[in-house]
Amino acid sequence: MSVDALRKRVKELMPQARGNLAELVSFKSVANPELYPPEECTKAANYVVQAFSEVGLQDMQLLDMPFGHSAVFGHKAGPPGTPTVLLYCHYDVQPPLDEQAWTSPVFELTEKAGRWFGRGAADCKGNIVAHLTALRALEEWPVGVKLIVEGSEEQGLGELEGFVSKNPDLLRADTILVCDCGNFAVGLPTLTVTLRGMASATVTVKALGSALHSGAFGGPTPDPLAALIHMLATLRDEKGDTTVRGLDNTQAWKGIEYPPEQYRRDATVLDGVDLIGSGAVADMLWARPALTVLGIDCPPVVGSASAIQSEARARVNLRVPPGMSAQAAQDALVKHFEAVAPWHVKVEVEREEPGEPWTGSTDGLAANKMTEAMREAFGKDSVQSGQGGSIPLCNTLQETFPDAEMMLMGVEEPQCLIHAPNESVDPSEIENIALAEALFLEKYAQTKG
Repeated sequence: MSVDALRKRVKELMPQARGNLAELVSFKSVANPELYPPEECTKAANYVVQAFSEVGLQDMQLLDMPFGHSAVFGHKAGPPGTPTVLLYCHYDVQPPLDEQAWTSPVFELTEKAGRWFGRGAADCKGNIVAHLTALRALEEWPVGVKLIVEGSEEQGLGELEGFVSKNPDLLRADTILVCDCGNFAVGLPTLTVTLRGMASATVTVKALGSALHSGAFGGPTPDPLAALIHMLATLRDEKGDTTVRGLDNTQAWKGIEYPPEQYRRDATVLDGVDLIGSGAVADMLWARPALTVLGIDCPPVVGSASAIQSEARARVNLRVPPGMSAQAAQDALVKHFEAVAPWHVKVEVEREEPGEPWTGSTDGLAANKMTEAMREAFGKDSVQSGQGGSIPLCNTLQETFPDAEMMLMGVEEPQCLIHAPNESVDPSEIENIALAEALFLEKYAQTKG
């Protein structure tokens, strides 16, 4: 099929794509039974099975994962001698967070200012729809296709990672398209070539046998919350650079630049508030360690008593750039907390499972064909960027299938506000990514045979 014919076909499919996305967004598929009924995830999984069965995938099935969250799998063999492509995405979503901050219903696809709003509209249900649309657009599939749609990615449980390691033949492919990323900006085709790893931990500070009246005991009594605040303050310097002892904070990003004003808009930084760090935006975002305080356990202001707390704790998230070991970074974080604790308070650090950073290949047959496909789909050359987030599955896939090329792409550009209130997707991103994927499958078929 010619580029123009395929472009026309994809455009004609966009109303159906919108309907698919509306259905998917309506499922409250947060993989946390304490927040939403598990049946919502089951409904989403079954919808994915049905939709891809109708498109033409065979043997669609639900794969049982260790913690009960089903993954969806299906496949269809290609013509003899052609390569196989594995398509990845996930149907589970982040919780809404502050529902009062949403300007439209959380689980109802709503169009405003040319964008489609709703939890999961971009991350990652928009990518599910992009896969569907790409496969629908092709009259015949020129390559073998496998599909794996995860059901607990946002919970970080590692269910699929363990499954891949134990069932390598089921998902084996020549190329893997991980569609859980996005373009550097709307309309700018982008391949994500690095991911930061993650080395998170929860630190607990204890000093007293019980809470005490601040009037009767305040002064000489060691305050665990004040100690915790002091410890957290040592994690960044006055410029905002991460200062965990033993971590290199001087690396530079060698790819596309991220103009500060564009970043301020993308990150919704308020007027007059500084960006932090001594490096360029891309350095701070993709090449250097970054530490975020995710939460603190302490009494809320409303209802707080005049009391010194007996303990306090905080969960911190350390993002680790390529070239740095996540395990070593976590070790450094633990030692840092132990070294900076004041007044000999008792410090306990609970580690989370670290995820190593990832670097992809950029010069293989598949990457070259995807670059061509993106240029034709978007009408401009593609760029390469990093991503500050982590996708541990990529490391597992790379280790399990070392000969397979892996590319990260998708519909999740910065304006999508994934994981935040008012998540949205630009429908042109779904359309163009679907077209690029369809073009790639046609081009890639010609590399073998």
